[in-house]
Amino acid sequence: MPELPEVETSRRGIEPHLSGGQIRRVIVRDRRLRWPVSKGLEQRLTGEEISSVTRRAKYLLINTTNGSAILHLGMSGSVRIVKSGTPAAVHDHVDIEMCNGIALRFRDPRRFGSLHWSAHPLKHKLLRDLGPEPLGEQFSGKYLWQTSRGRRVSVKQFIMNAAVVVGVGNIYASEALFAAGINPKRAAGRIALPRYETLADSIRTVLTKAIQAGGTTLQDFVGGDGEAGYFQQQLNVYGRAGLPCRQCKMEITAIVQGQRASFYCKSCQS
Repeated sequence: MPELPEVETSRRGIEPHLSGGQIRRVIVRDRRLRWPVSKGLEQRLTGEEISSVTRRAKYLLINTTNGSAILHLGMSGSVRIVKSGTPAAVHDHVDIEMCNGIALRFRDPRRFGSLHWSAHPLKHKLLRDLGPEPLGEQFSGKYLWQTSRGRRVSVKQFIMNAAVVVGVGNIYASEALFAAGINPKRAAGRIALPRYETLADSIRTVLTKAIQAGGTTLQDFVGGDGEAGYFQQQLNVYGRAGLPCRQCKMEITAIVQGQRASFYCKSCQS
């Protein structure tokens, strides 16, 4: 599934082509996504000028004067800039055509993505209860420490909870915990403030490096320019079960937490 760095990479790829442009028409070929594409989306967007393309958590927001289209890439979705009229493939479900002859194309083979219209996007049910952005000013080690008090859930599941902090998916949670030297099985409420300060810094560093590398290419993901990401080449633990740790050479361990695979080094993470 595309995580925060992949979504941010997509945003950076499409924003220069869309911001300030006017929408000529919207083509919805298949409304059957995770939730049906919002009724009337075509009429609401046609003729609108795009003021900006922003990101909240793993959602792309295509903002206009009167509201926003909220796009989630789901498990296998991607967005690309194409020339208007480019023949659509079987999984190309939506085109937002611009007056300058280009189009934003949303492709989603598994149809776990979604596309909504909202006049007040940050109050939309998908966005209103989300935690702070990990790269924003509200996120810190002190915030994690205060929020974790009394919680018995594992620290990995804690930082993957979007109500706590958004966008720290499975790959980057594993990598950040390794960078911070914290065992993913440790109870969130039993970690001290200094270690949470280290973890917050590690989360920011890992996500920033992933964005700079264009994301992590797993299965279907490509960025807004159609190019693959390269952060997978920098992964220290995720997907490396049985391989030697890059720091201590001990074998990387894989376990299951919350029905998700976790990877860590027993020697480097305590």
